[in-house]
Amino acid sequence: MNANSQANHTENQLSKIILDAAFRVHTKTGLGLLETVYEVILAHELRKQGLQVQRQVPIRIKYDELEFDEGFRADLLVEDKVIVELKSVEKLVPVHSKQLLTQLRLGERRLGLLINFGEIHLKNGIERTANGLADETPPSFGHKLLSFFASLAPFA
Repeated sequence: MNANSQANHTENQLSKIILDAAFRVHTKTGLGLLETVYEVILAHELRKQGLQVQRQVPIRIKYDELEFDEGFRADLLVEDKVIVELKSVEKLVPVHSKQLLTQLRLGERRLGLLINFGEIHLKNGIERTANGLADETPPSFGHKLLSFFASLAPFA
């Protein structure tokens, strides 16, 4: 059993594991396959890491204390925390990001990854979408400097 299965990973830690696996899949398979192929293979890679992965998870619409079945399906749900939406298209378009954000909000999850296996260089086909999740990386020097100058504004 892999050590990953025994740890309670944060969304950001899972994100790194998922992206590492996606890069392995893209390297081995290349681009141009249908989305379902990447879904099956990526789920397999993540399970090899000891992670719980569900495919085609229904996400219902909740409104006025009712649930509607006409919701969406998340391609992958990893450790019941991170939604992974997969594409195999020439270029991502804004509706793909909107689809992921909708799934995050309706599914009450904090982090989603949009991965386009149709890109020659996979790094160009990855979008990270947070729904109320703070980034674990410390602010950059430029961000700190900007915050410092903004704090001086009332004195100007």
